[in-house]
Amino acid sequence: TFRWKDYRVDGRTRNKTMTLETDEFTRRFLLHVLPGGFHRIRHYGLLANPSRRANLAKIRELLDGAPASIGRSANDIATVAVWPTFVCRHCGSPMIIIDILQRSRPIRAPPVERAHA
Repeated sequence: TFRWKDYRVDGRTRNKTMTLETDEFTRRFLLHVLPGGFHRIRHYGLLANPSRRANLAKIRELLDGAPASIGRSANDIATVAVWPTFVCRHCGSPMIIIDILQRSRPIRAPPVERAHA
């Protein structure tokens, strides 16, 4: 049994309790854990709050139109860098790399050893 807050409700019924079987609680909890090597970025880029409404309107407008054709010759296509293809181990479809973020510093500092006096 655990407490949770229902943000859709105001007033005294906002805080609720839920009882789940151990397996179901663990399954729901692990939905929020990222695999190793991944870093969560919330509302980054197109969905950033200051420009979300305008960006979504522009995206919808562009999706309704026909895609622009790009005139490339065979020589231009040969010089384009090819990204490595990674395949999802769960569904088998290719993963698309959007960006690779380099780690600037360790997420957690190593523990400091203290001398015992």
